Amino acid sequence: MRTYYDTEWGMPVRDEQGLFERICLEGFQAGLSWSTILRKRPAFRLAFSNFDPPAVADFTDDDVARLMDDRTIVRNRPKILACIGNAKATLALRSEGGLSSFVWGYQPDNTPSPRTIADLATTSAESTALAKALRKKGFAFVGPTTMHALMEATGIIDTHLLGSHRRGSSGVWPS
Repeated sequence: MRTYYDTEWGMPVRDEQGLFERICLEGFQAGLSWSTILRKRPAFRLAFSNFDPPAVADFTDDDVARLMDDRTIVRNRPKILACIGNAKATLALRSEGGLSSFVWGYQPDNTPSPRTIADLATTSAESTALAKALRKKGFAFVGPTTMHALMEATGIIDTHLLGSHRRGSSGVWPS
């Protein structure tokens, strides 16, 4: 977890495949711990064709059955189906500028400035709006809390505590 936090969490993710992977993994995380998902991430990448949206969009019922039998990932049919559906929705967004442009379009004008853990929010107006907009585009498992976590993880907002050695490290927001 420390390596993930120190090197990856909060760093900008602007490519379609990277954002698609994060949306899927955040959806799989719902109701579970992030450490569980992070530990299983290599298996998820293998099972979901490295989160290549066109490949995942082509998954069939046989692929769903294969995934439901895969003990190395989270075997939850609604979450598996959501990932496949989200791949199709990602492809549809290409005609509107793409997933990255869409998601980053919800970046707020200002980022939170938490001084303590108690100051950290789990949702925001932007994450609520992003969740609603993604659902309208056909995405699933993209609630406001999940999208807030996505925004934190991908650098759209910087919720590192003021004074943290990581605050501002994304280059998106000043420290």
